Amino acid sequence: MAFSAIRPLDKPVKLYRFLSSDDTSAFCHKVTAALNAGWDLHGGPTYAFDAANGVMRCGQAVVKDAPGTYSPDIKLGEQ
Repeated sequence: MAFSAIRPLDKPVKLYRFLSSDDTSAFCHKVTAALNAGWDLHGGPTYAFDAANGVMRCGQAVVKDAPGTYSPDIKLGEQ
């Protein structure tokens, strides 16, 4: 059986976003807003020191299935 890169029309496209921000409550609100907009956590959070700015930074990947086909023009934050 040959591999096909063509997606069936009824199969949703998987979207990926990486959310990041300084370690403040704003980051938690950003992740909470994404979860309530239908995004799912993907892996664990990251936490690192930003030496250039002297602050801790947080990151979290999120994914979501959406109708349609992928295009680099998709505004991920609006999904």
